[in-house]
Amino acid sequence: MLNKQRILVVEDESGIADTIQYVLATDGFAPVWCSTAEAALREFAAQPPALAILDVGLPDLNGFELFKRLQALPGGAQVPMLFLTARSDEIDRVVGLELGADDYIAKPFSPRELVARVRTILRRSARPAATAPVTTPAPAAQPFALDEERHRIRYYGHALELSRYEYGILRLLVQKPGRVFTRDELLARVWDGGSDSFDRTVDAHIKTLRAKLKAVAPDLEPIRTLRGSGYALSEELPPKRA
Repeated sequence: MLNKQRILVVEDESGIADTIQYVLATDGFAPVWCSTAEAALREFAAQPPALAILDVGLPDLNGFELFKRLQALPGGAQVPMLFLTARSDEIDRVVGLELGADDYIAKPFSPRELVARVRTILRRSARPAATAPVTTPAPAAQPFALDEERHRIRYYGHALELSRYEYGILRLLVQKPGRVFTRDELLARVWDGGSDSFDRTVDAHIKTLRAKLKAVAPDLEPIRTLRGSGYALSEELPPKRA
């Protein structure tokens, strides 16, 4: 018998947690419930799950801060995470996506929709690892060194700490400097298909990518925005930093 995928559910309302656990178990998953961030950190550290569902409004720690702490744990950066919140404000959704979350669903929600999103996220996060080719960095992108076997990218010798989606976007840009990628293309190639739940996630990840690149070279703008078209890697970056 195949092992069931463990789903960490961090939700302080027992009624909602019971519903989530029921639909996950019915769909073949193994849910693990924690009602506090402290308990979630312990459970995650003991055994990282296949995916984590995080309530934003926890009693002991903001869900966004919990996300960052989980990401910092061994193996945490590879675990997909979905935010669950009673707040439907767009700013909360954007904040979650900017942090690198895989999706966001607001209460009240359909339990079946939640399970469908869990399956979609797991499918998307698994496919790139199984199909990622090994290629040689493009000569024109000298400031960048791409290591596909380790899923790492260096920028002027500095190893960038990237989420898997930031890595996926930058990998495409680095491989074809000057080539314009539309948002739909990036969604299809990095997230393995577009979705209404990812309508702003490309812009959010580009924003965090730019911040990480600027921390290495503050005077350069390696990612160009072409209004109405998409994004491209600049072909005019100096091969070495002064």
